[in-house]
Amino acid sequence: MSLAALVITAGSFAQTQLAAGVTTKKAENYVKFKELTYNFGKIKKDVQVSHDFAFTNVSEKPVIIESAVGSCGCTTPVWPQAPIAKGKTDKLVAGFTAPTVGPFTKTITVKLAGVDAPMNLTISGEVLSPEDYAKFEKDKGSKKGK
Repeated sequence: MSLAALVITAGSFAQTQLAAGVTTKKAENYVKFKELTYNFGKIKKDVQVSHDFAFTNVSEKPVIIESAVGSCGCTTPVWPQAPIAKGKTDKLVAGFTAPTVGPFTKTITVKLAGVDAPMNLTISGEVLSPEDYAKFEKDKGSKKGK
C-alpha cells in the first residue's frame, strides 16, 4: 500500500514541477527545418537515394547537432559536425538504401547538444523490384510523350 502512495506522490510531484514553470528545451525551438517529412515516391530496390533536409538556427546561440540516428541500418543520416551559428542555414542529408520491396516509413531522431527533447524527421516511399521499377519508368515515360 505504501508503494502505491509513493508512486502517486512522485507522479503528482513531477506534474507540480512542470506546472511550476520548469520547461523542457525542445529542438524545434532552436532549429527550424524547411520540411520535417519527405516522400521519395517509387524507388528501386538496393539503390541508394538521399534527400537534403535544410534547416536554420533560429536560436540566439550556435547550435551543435549531437547526433542523428536512423530508425534502421538502411537509413544513414549525415549532419554538420561544426556548430551552426545564429541565423545560419545548413543541411542534414538523409540517405536510404532500400533493402526490401514494399512501402516504407523511417525516422531520423535529431538530438541537439544541451537540448532535452530531440526532434524527428521522416522519410517514406515505396520500394519496387528491379523489374517493377523498369516497368514503372517505362510507363512514366510513355505518359510524358502523350
